[in-house]
Amino acid sequence: MNKQFIVSVIVLFVWTMLLGFIIHGMILGPEYAALPGVFRPEAEAQNYFGYVIAGHVSMAIGLTWVYRMGCQGKPWVQQGLKFGIAVVLLMTTSIYLIYYAVQQMPAELVTKQVMLDTPAVILTGLITAFLNK
Repeated sequence: MNKQFIVSVIVLFVWTMLLGFIIHGMILGPEYAALPGVFRPEAEAQNYFGYVIAGHVSMAIGLTWVYRMGCQGKPWVQQGLKFGIAVVLLMTTSIYLIYYAVQQMPAELVTKQVMLDTPAVILTGLITAFLNK
């Protein structure tokens, strides 16, 4: 682990927390609140915020580590786009589809999750590539 790795983890942590707040807190938050049998009420969810932080730290470490292991010495934009798309397929699309199958989630909400998170994750791939070029 070097300084570039640590900087990447810190920046990606802040970035993914910000995206999570905007997409899932501000944009989709009211829709989540309308599903009390699926999501915790806001007051209760605050008690679990440490898990959100741990999840985003884990995500930032994983994104940095996996990107650096697969870096092929090509232009960072090209690699970042490929990486972002791969992460969308591995994490975003697959997880929301599985959640839809096992949870009582409205199809419209799942569609919004995928449609909002896909460009966000691709942009995160670009940022990861930029930070680790």
